[in-house]
Amino acid sequence: MSINARILIVARDDALAGPLAEGLDRLGWRTITARGPFAAIAALGDLQIEAVIVDVASGGQDSLTLARRMKAACAPRRLPVIAIADPSPEIEGHGFDLTLAPPLHPSQAVLRLESLVRMAIAEEEFELRLETFAERGRRLDLPENPPGPVRVLAIGEPAPQFLALSNALSRSGAEVVGAFTAFTAFDYLHERPFDAVVLWAGDNQAEALSIAAGMRRNTRLYHIPAMLYLEADSYVTTSEAFHRGVSDVASPETPETETAKRVIELARSYRRQNSIRKALEKARSSGLMDAATGLFTRDLFAAHLVRLAQASKVRNRPISVCVLRVSERPEVAKARAGGWLDRAIPQIGSMIGRLVRAEDTGARLGPEVFALALPATGLAAGRAAAERIAAVIACTAFDAGDDKPPFVVEFDIGVAQIEPGEGAARALERAASRALQREAS
Repeated sequence: MSINARILIVARDDALAGPLAEGLDRLGWRTITARGPFAAIAALGDLQIEAVIVDVASGGQDSLTLARRMKAACAPRRLPVIAIADPSPEIEGHGFDLTLAPPLHPSQAVLRLESLVRMAIAEEEFELRLETFAERGRRLDLPENPPGPVRVLAIGEPAPQFLALSNALSRSGAEVVGAFTAFTAFDYLHERPFDAVVLWAGDNQAEALSIAAGMRRNTRLYHIPAMLYLEADSYVTTSEAFHRGVSDVASPETPETETAKRVIELARSYRRQNSIRKALEKARSSGLMDAATGLFTRDLFAAHLVRLAQASKVRNRPISVCVLRVSERPEVAKARAGGWLDRAIPQIGSMIGRLVRAEDTGARLGPEVFALALPATGLAAGRAAAERIAAVIACTAFDAGDDKPPFVVEFDIGVAQIEPGEGAARALERAASRALQREAS
């Protein structure tokens, strides 16, 4: 048993759970398996479980009622629960966040786990921001799904099976737009919003996979789920498809109505995730932020960090804080003397705001000092996030005036994970101290 397990698998046997657990462990998502409801609830109380996968077929009726019980046991921590089962009316209404048909490939599971875990953390963060902003007389708009049916882009040649799936999607209430080529598909994706993409891997299977990979390389399209619809005799393996960024795989042997349900379920999950992200981003227009950078002010950040630290204890989640201080270098000193560093700070702060996740909190603590609060993030991951942001900014050249070469900005970084019994202010002090130590060295 691993005390560092992130994922709980609930299954009475290893027919599906065994290969899934081995694959998730290899991909860095450490697992623990419970054989029944009581063991599952006990594991949730003892470990920092981020999500649960339930093999419904192996557990029968007990598995159907387990999702709500586990969510209640973890409250106020939000717990995503995935069901391994064929989509059916029997599954709906039992509290599962997503239903995926067996067998569940580990790479497929990771894609869905990443999005569901992030959505759960973002929802928790939004609840806390509501409280922080309400204390200062500001209300945030609640997450709202866009009106109308889910929008699906169907990409591929008009083969009979693919047309049948498109018709099944339309009958299920989705708005379907067809694109026959990759060029047309990406034109559509950049011109209008879609909630899911269906790729037909017909005669040109390599193109279908390249479209999926291209979506994953684009920050704006990265989270849109992509279903790959394979021919019966396709040479593309499910493993290859998932490694190229496909969210789910279906075949003509599966009834079109069932495949359509899976696509719509993925689309609805994406809509919910997107609405929460947009609601968090709207906080920047609240009037409470630092005017120059759009980040949290020092006082607002201090108040919110206290709330985050308290919530992390209740929710049994880690939390890290980072301090990024502009490094003292000769060219930076010259830019400061000429007033050019002050002119660059708004752009630097704006970059930090775009480089962090929507659920993270970026702040400006001083003229040249920034901070990050990273919920559900341990020390190593917090340091990696801060160093990634610093590396991106260090690759940016800022104007230093006429006839002078542009200058670059590097950061002294300090990171601290809030320890049990430690206050938020103390952790922030430790992070700041480590940033100063790096400057001295």
